[in-house]
Amino acid sequence: MTEKPPVSVALEALGIPHRLFTHSASVHSLEQAAQERGHRVEQVVRSLLFRVANGEYVLVLIAGPAQVDWKMLRRHLGQSRLSLATEAEVLEVTGYPIGAVGPLGLATPVPAAGPGGTPGRDGKLKVLIDPGVMAEEEVSIGSGLRGTAVILRSADLRRALPEAEIVPLSGKGESP
Repeated sequence: MTEKPPVSVALEALGIPHRLFTHSASVHSLEQAAQERGHRVEQVVRSLLFRVANGEYVLVLIAGPAQVDWKMLRRHLGQSRLSLATEAEVLEVTGYPIGAVGPLGLATPVPAAGPGGTPGRDGKLKVLIDPGVMAEEEVSIGSGLRGTAVILRSADLRRALPEAEIVPLSGKGESP
C-alpha cells in the first residue's frame, strides 16, 4: 500500500494504537469483511451518515448487523425528520467513499447536529456511538480507503472520539 489511510494518520496523531488490515479482493458483505479480518460480524463497525436538516449531518457508529432505530435517533436529535445521506453527500461531508467511512480524519468540518438535540453550526460533525460498538473489546472501522480497515480496541476508539456520545440507537443496547 502506497497511501496511508487518513483514519490511521489521525489515530497516529492522537497516539492511539491500531493496525491496518487490507483485503486481498473486493468485499461484498459484512460477513466476508468480518471473516477475513478474523472478527465476528458484531466487531465490524458501520459508520452511517444521516442528514438531519439542510446541510446538517450526524455520523452514527453501529456494530455489525444491528440496525439504527430511526425513532430512537429522531428522538435523541429532537428531529421529526431525517434521512440517510446520499452517496455524494457522504463523500462531500466525510471525504470518504461509502464502504470506507470512518469517524476520524474527516473532510472539511460541516455544520452538524449540536448538543441538546438542536441543530447547531459548530463546524464539527457530531458522532453518536451505539453501545453495541463498545461491547466488543476489539473492533474494525473504515480507514478512508476502500479495501482497508483499521483495527483497534473499542476503548481506544472511545479515547480517539472523546466528544462522541454513547447513545442506544439500535434498540438493543443500553447506555453504559
